[in-house]
Amino acid sequence: MKIDILAAGDPTPQGRVRRYKPGTVALKEIRKYQRSYDLLIQKLPFARLVREVALDLLPSEVGAELRWQSHAIQALQEAAEAFLVHLFEDTNLCAIHAKRVTIMQKDIQLARRIRGVWGGLG
Repeated sequence: MKIDILAAGDPTPQGRVRRYKPGTVALKEIRKYQRSYDLLIQKLPFARLVREVALDLLPSEVGAELRWQSHAIQALQEAAEAFLVHLFEDTNLCAIHAKRVTIMQKDIQLARRIRGVWGGLG
């Protein structure tokens, strides 16, 4: 019978780290996010971006006094994420049509061109 005694400074024994084939973790992550309903963009950075864009678009005297309801920012975030998800779906279809698996910038450009000026969700 062998008894291992750890002395000070000895490395602690650890279990084996699970190695997955390339792409398996990415597919697992995709499935996880497709099942979830929560928003993926963090709320505070998105709210700061909305306020910054509003300040750039509006005159300075109006923009400084502008206040936002949390529901308004949430609605903008829902719309922005839905737009991006739909854009990436179309982009993926463009890449598949070109017999590729990886999306490229030209796929996004083609998807936006086909969608038209406003790029609706339909």
